[in-house]
Formats: sequence, structure tokens, C-alpha cells
Amino acid sequence: MIEEMRLRDLGVIAEATLPIGAGFTAITGETGAGKTMVVTGLGLLLGQRADSGAVRAGAAQATVDGVWIVPEDGAVAARVREAGGDVEPIGGGRAELYIGRSISSEGRGRASVGGRAAPAGVLADLADELVVVHGQSDQLRLRSAAAQRDALDRFGGETVHTARDAYRRAFEHWRAIDRELSELTDDRDARAREAEDLRNQLAEIEQAAPEPGEDAELATRAERLANAEELRVAAATAHDGLSGEGDEPDAGALLAEARRALERVHDPVLAELAGQLADVGYRVADIAAALAGYLADLDESGPHELAAVEERRAVLAGLVRAHGTLDAAIELLDTGSSRLAELDDDSDRIDRLTAERDAAASVLDETAGVLTAARTEAAARLGSAVSTELRALAMPDARLEVAVTAGTESASGRDDVAILLAPHPGAEPRAVSRGASGGELSRVMLAIEVVIAAVDPVPTFVFDEVDAGIGGAAAIEVGRRLARLSESSQVIAVTHLAQVAAFAANHLTVVKANDGSVTASDVRRLDGADREAEMARLLSGMPDSDAALTHARELLSLRTEVD
Repeated sequence: MIEEMRLRDLGVIAEATLPIGAGFTAITGETGAGKTMVVTGLGLLLGQRADSGAVRAGAAQATVDGVWIVPEDGAVAARVREAGGDVEPIGGGRAELYIGRSISSEGRGRASVGGRAAPAGVLADLADELVVVHGQSDQLRLRSAAAQRDALDRFGGETVHTARDAYRRAFEHWRAIDRELSELTDDRDARAREAEDLRNQLAEIEQAAPEPGEDAELATRAERLANAEELRVAAATAHDGLSGEGDEPDAGALLAEARRALERVHDPVLAELAGQLADVGYRVADIAAALAGYLADLDESGPHELAAVEERRAVLAGLVRAHGTLDAAIELLDTGSSRLAELDDDSDRIDRLTAERDAAASVLDETAGVLTAARTEAAARLGSAVSTELRALAMPDARLEVAVTAGTESASGRDDVAILLAPHPGAEPRAVSRGASGGELSRVMLAIEVVIAAVDPVPTFVFDEVDAGIGGAAAIEVGRRLARLSESSQVIAVTHLAQVAAFAANHLTVVKANDGSVTASDVRRLDGADREAEMARLLSGMPDSDAALTHARELLSLRTEVD
């Protein structure tokens, strides 16, 4: 539940603190005082879209801060920790959760959860666990077929939830098989062409039998063969100069003569240099031998080898053009066989998947039937319970029915769920959105929430003028039912009716002041004479009227009947 909410520069509210707490809190105030800003602020804490137009005129930003009481180790605390924040233990397995939201006048916004900055999406995730909000425009969720189905499923409890989960698993399993089968059958021709192309490519690569790096080696070899004469002259000249086989002086003999000259004298420095000359001589001999081998290799090569190398390079170039690189062609040779086996197995796979889909469809049919049966049974109980509740809400002749009919298959089942209302005896039940007036619609929504809350409690309900379009005895019963709902959930109601506010355990009023330029509002908790005066104002517009005050006291005494 929300323990406290602080607003600053939101709409007409300059600064206000709302002490809310458990039970039923009624929020009243004059038209334009900013009651709706309370709901707007709560919506911001729950991740709703921020609107810079909500920032108070002249202010740089609006801020909303809330303190929630949540289970210390529940789903909400777990989501907060996942987002990097934390909750503050207060004992008894409970903890305080701090949530904040700010909006700048330029439209930028920030959110914090459990002391850490967080995306607004985290607030929206928490909202599913924290609160149900009913505004004047969405009094109905009831206008949505999906929402009506969800309301029935909530009321159906564990039986419906178990059946729905089993159906959803069966549906996802069937859909996955059906999707794979459809892709196989729809793409059969394309896959056959792919198999034939892949088979030809593999045959071409296998015939060429390329080796990694072979194209680079052949390029080097071709360049050598193409320049064989120039290479031969260079190598022969170098070889003759080192070996003495030509007309040039013998480098090896000259080095040997120099070494001997140094060795004839006895000097340590010259002796060391003589050793270095010996090493150079050995190295020169090695190079001369390598050049001789190089020349022999050139002599063995000829035009026929260059032709063979160029022919092999052309084969490899074809593979590179087809596959991008030679390495890619070699990789395809390694991996393509498994893909080809998969493609060639299409007929067998289609047969296997068809059998699997048929089996999955049988399971799906079975689970869909179980879900429909569970919903149908729950629908009868929900209709009866809500009809009873409507009689207590000054709709004595109304009858609500929940129809479960065959619909389009989806992940939620094969059922269409429609909430129907017959407001008068003999009237045919019609869709609640078309068969009820605004006031009746408000009471139907409230009756449904009261009934569902008995089996599936929601921590906090927020009602923004749930009493729209009603008055008199009906309004008293709405207030009574809100008080009853607050026995299992926190209830916050923005109202303009004294008959509803009378049943609140906590009465807050939004007070408007005007200094001539800027309208600001404050929020006050009312008790005693102040509360009686506000009730009188709601009743007659005259907070000092003796008759209105008497009526206000009579209404407030009704609260003791609920207690």
C-alpha cells in the first residue's frame, strides 16, 4: 500500500503531502482545486507517460515522491533489487519502498526506485503488482473484451490459472511446430534449389581440393617463373662473386686470406677479428650453396611449369569469385555437408513434424476444453455474486451475466468472454458498455472489483470519481462498498459526494487559495468539525449551513455501521 505521497509544483499544487495509510481514504475538494492532480501524481509513480504540461506555471520541474509498504521478500522487492535499488525493512516481514518521479518544463523526466535511478518502465512493471486505477475514462476496462476475460480469470482463481497455464504451454508448443512445418512446406521449392546449388558447389570444391594459403603460394611461384631469366642472372652473378667460379674475385678466398693475415700476428684484438672473419667465411659459403640450389631449381623449371601454375591459379580464382575467399570455400566444404543432409531430409522431416503437430493439436484441444470448462463454471459464480452485489448498490432488479463463447484461438484460449447486464426485469442482457448508464456502469465496475477482491486481493485500488452519475441511496451504497473493499485492500477515492466520503476512515481535502496571480492548492487531513464542514459543503455548497451540518453528521454516523 502507499503510505505517503508528496507533490511539488504539479498542476495547481505548489507543495502538498498526502498521509494516506491503510483502509479507505477519500479525497475531496472544490472543482479546479487539483483533486485530479493527486491521481496524476500517483500515475507518474506508476510509470505513466509524463506530460510537461502538468508542471506548475513558472516552475522548472514537478516532482512526485511516494512511500510504499511492501512485503520485504515479495515480487515487488525482487523487481526493485533487480533494477539496482532496495527496500528498507521495518519489521514484521514488511519494508518501505521509495519511488520518485520528476518532469521538467522542457519535457525531460527522471525516475528513481529504491534509491537508484531507473527507467520509467520499471515503475510500470511495479504497477502491475501494486495498484489498480479506475479513472472516469477507463471505468472501463469493462469495455475491453480482453479486460473482461482477465477479470473472469482473476475471479476463477487457481483452477482457471492452472488450466490457462497448461493451455498456454500447449499452444506455444503447437505453434512452434506449426511454424516450422509451414516454413518447410512453403519454402520446399526454394530449399530444393538450395540443395542442388549446394551440391554443385561442394562437387566443384571437392574436385579442386584447395589447400589453405595455396593461392598465395602459387602467386609467388608464378611471379618467380615469369621472371626466371632475370632471377637466374642475378643469382648466377651473386654465386660467381662468392664462389670464384666466374671472372670476379673469390669472396671466400679473399676472406680466408684476410683471416690468415690476422692470425699470423699475436694480438688479442686482431685474433678476435680473425674469428669474426672465419664466421663470415662460413656464412658466405652457405649463401653460395643456397644460390647454387636456387639456380638448379630454376633450371629444372620451365615454361610448362608456369602454364601449370597459371592453370591451377585460374581454378582457385573461380572458387574465390564464387565464395569470396579461398578460406570460405574450404570452410563450406567442411560445413556444407551437414546443411545438405538437412535439406535432403525435408520429406522425412515434414512427415515427422506433421505427426508431431497432430499430437500437439490433440493436447491443445484437450487443454482448451479444460480451460473453457473452468471459465464457464467461474462465469456462473461471478455473475451470481456480482448480481447480489448490485442489489446492495441500489440496483435491485439488475442481473449480470458472464457469457463464455467460442472465439478465435489465441495464447489466452479459445474463449470470448462478455460481461452482460440486464438492468431491469424482462430486459435482455446486453454488453455492459451498451446496456448501462454512466452511473450503472460505475456501480457494475465497483461490484466486480469487490467480488474479485474477495478471491484475488489487489494491494491498492484508486478510484477517480467512481461515483460519477449517481447520488442519493446509490451513492451511500457505493461508499459502503468502498469501505468493505478496504477491509482487504487499500482504497483511495477521489469523490465529489458526501455520501461516499462519509465512509472513509481517512478524509483528505484539496484546498484552493488564490493570491491574485497563481493558484496553489494544499492537502489537509480532516477530522471533527473540519470534516463536518467539508461534508456540508459537498452536500449543499454551504459549509456553515446548520441543515447541511446535521445531514453531514448523520452520514458520518453511517461509518460506525460498517465498523
